[in-house]
Amino acid sequence: MSKYEQKDIFSEVTYQSYLSQTYLLPPGVCNLLNPAAIYANNEISLRDVEIYGFDYDYTLAQYSNLLHSMIFNTARDLLIEQYKYPEGLKKYDYLPGFAIRGLHYDVQKSLLMKIDAFHYVQLGTAYRGLKPVPDEEVIELYGGTQHIPLYQMSDFYGKGPSIKQFMDIFSLPEMTLLSSVIDYFINHGIEFDQVHLYKDISDAIKDVHVKGMMYKWIEKDMEKYILHGDETYAVLNRLVNLNKKLFLITNSPFSFVDKGMKHMVGKNWRDLFDMVIVQADKPTFFTDRRKPFRKLDDKGSLQWDKINKLEKGKIYKQGNLFDFLRLTGWRGSKVLYFGDHLYSDLADLMLRHGWRTGAIVPELEPEIRIINTEQYMHSLTWQQALTGLLERMQVDAESKQVLLEWMQERQEIRSLTKNLFNPQFGSIFRTFHNPTYFSRRLIRFSDIYMASISCLLNYDVNFTFFPRRTPLQHEAPLWMDQLCTAKILTHTA
Repeated sequence: MSKYEQKDIFSEVTYQSYLSQTYLLPPGVCNLLNPAAIYANNEISLRDVEIYGFDYDYTLAQYSNLLHSMIFNTARDLLIEQYKYPEGLKKYDYLPGFAIRGLHYDVQKSLLMKIDAFHYVQLGTAYRGLKPVPDEEVIELYGGTQHIPLYQMSDFYGKGPSIKQFMDIFSLPEMTLLSSVIDYFINHGIEFDQVHLYKDISDAIKDVHVKGMMYKWIEKDMEKYILHGDETYAVLNRLVNLNKKLFLITNSPFSFVDKGMKHMVGKNWRDLFDMVIVQADKPTFFTDRRKPFRKLDDKGSLQWDKINKLEKGKIYKQGNLFDFLRLTGWRGSKVLYFGDHLYSDLADLMLRHGWRTGAIVPELEPEIRIINTEQYMHSLTWQQALTGLLERMQVDAESKQVLLEWMQERQEIRSLTKNLFNPQFGSIFRTFHNPTYFSRRLIRFSDIYMASISCLLNYDVNFTFFPRRTPLQHEAPLWMDQLCTAKILTHTA
């Protein structure tokens, strides 16, 4: 077959292949991924782990999405009542499907956007207010490129000054409120200072937490807001029965944690833990040596004792990791700590102290369910096939028109695939083809990751997690795109 005959066959069968491509998918290829599995970035054997540590919010305690609506509404009302923002903001309600975790916000440009592991904006995912910004405008705003110089504009923890990364699950209502307020101001022609607006909204959200409003809502109706408490009890009880030591380090106050743990685990929950540290002020807990531990009594009142040892069953406030290590001797890979915030919970423990780390990523479960659908698998397989065809046919000048059609089709399928996860921003883990900046941090700061700590119940306490060897680009001469291309050629021959 000549190259011209091959081109003609490809142009004729492309669309028909897409509509009837089940032959590209081996039987049983869907539902390969288990949403309740634990996934490994680094080899780790639980046999070596003697001590298990936990964060509280979104690690031991999983919360209903109803909490996000309450945070949004309360912060919105604070803006109106205390910061004197327009009453018209009352018409905005929380949009559960608008934002995803891991997005970046350019304060000066009022842009909320998704950035990949190489610091490039994923085109089609930049929003000012609740409306997308055209790709051409985004490129122009950054000097003719999609690249964002994050090392100049943001610190290690993603906190600015120019660009902020939203890594906390609690930041979902903050992103939505930020976008809603900007949307209102733009629609009503109201000029605003971008820095002041960002700070006001950030402060309003912070007030909801710092002033204890969120804690009161949860304490008042734990059945409504706290999910899967029985699973938390099962995990902790199992570890204790296997003679593992447990500790808790959280930024939340004792009274809140105490009520939540009693709800999930029972009134004697403290008997399960060797150490309990509240209001720890992470991430500075892991880096600053200056704050000493303070002991609390059973009612949560501060004691004045000098802390020379950390005792089982006692509650401690603040402190720092350096004193914690000195007083406990819990160092290195025998410690495994779980948290949901990649920066505040895991980064310093992984990079500075050599603890093993487990990331709790609730978004993993719904994303895997989407990945397991035939629609997703068909789209992904066809994208890979088109990519392989584009790469091979580009040397043929006679194929120019077909290549342009394939490029357009590939872009359309990529957009459809993105929309399966989130119409605005797509998957938390991927841009069109690259890992997201969030994924890059997830891989760097966690040995293992999972949707919830209940996933531990699916594994033996001596289980070893092995990361799969995925091919580097130079190691994969016969990777998926070529495999799919070969199958198309076979099918059309």
